[in-house]
Amino acid sequence: MIELRNITKVYERGAEKLHILNDLSLSVAKGDFVAIIGPSGSGKSTLMNTIGLLDIPTSGSYLLDGVATEKMSDNQLAELRNKKIGFIFQQFNLLPRLNALENVELPLIYSGLGKKERREKAMRMLELLGMGARGHHKPSELSGGQQQRVAIARALSGSPSLLLADEPTGALDTKTGNEVLELVIELNKQGNTIVLITHDNHIAEHARRVISIRDGAIVKDERLLPLPGEQSLSDPPTAFTKPSEVQA
Repeated sequence: MIELRNITKVYERGAEKLHILNDLSLSVAKGDFVAIIGPSGSGKSTLMNTIGLLDIPTSGSYLLDGVATEKMSDNQLAELRNKKIGFIFQQFNLLPRLNALENVELPLIYSGLGKKERREKAMRMLELLGMGARGHHKPSELSGGQQQRVAIARALSGSPSLLLADEPTGALDTKTGNEVLELVIELNKQGNTIVLITHDNHIAEHARRVISIRDGAIVKDERLLPLPGEQSLSDPPTAFTKPSEVQA
């Protein structure tokens, strides 16, 4: 699904050049769950932005689902991003004037769906995330965990093939963070490809694969769990359990 080849990213500040990513190559298969860890300033956020088509590399090539992206226009990148990628952020990034249903519905406006179809699909996503009863609540009326569930519903609303999560539990207390992590794990078991940025080793160890980055380069790449298609036939099938309506 993701194929980064010899990616470099250099920012120029006057005569100074800051090398953020250094000849980095990375492949991520469909259905994988990859955690990217590293200290502050290691380049992991720039890597995430590159994968998410929010930042253009200085050199190298990037294929997303077999589509070469490096020569695309801004409009073409935006269209591909809208079709293929869902984003989950640490600070939720919900619009405060819109209720939960309207926040989830927002990305679907750009997909060309009619109003009735958008509303129905957005509600299905909220119900899937256990937030169906909170659809008409504004973000200020929801807890942090509930806001993150709405944000995840929004990320899923466009049926993306790739979910990018940037510190998705960072703004939550431990209990709520663990609940969100369990939800992300379940989404991966359902076939969603997930790339997650975190500084927390406890979070990272729940991924199928952990990549450590330092000074813009991969220093360690560890496989913790096999890809779904590589699991033993003796493993029991995994079914998605719909979360109950969240009360807190």
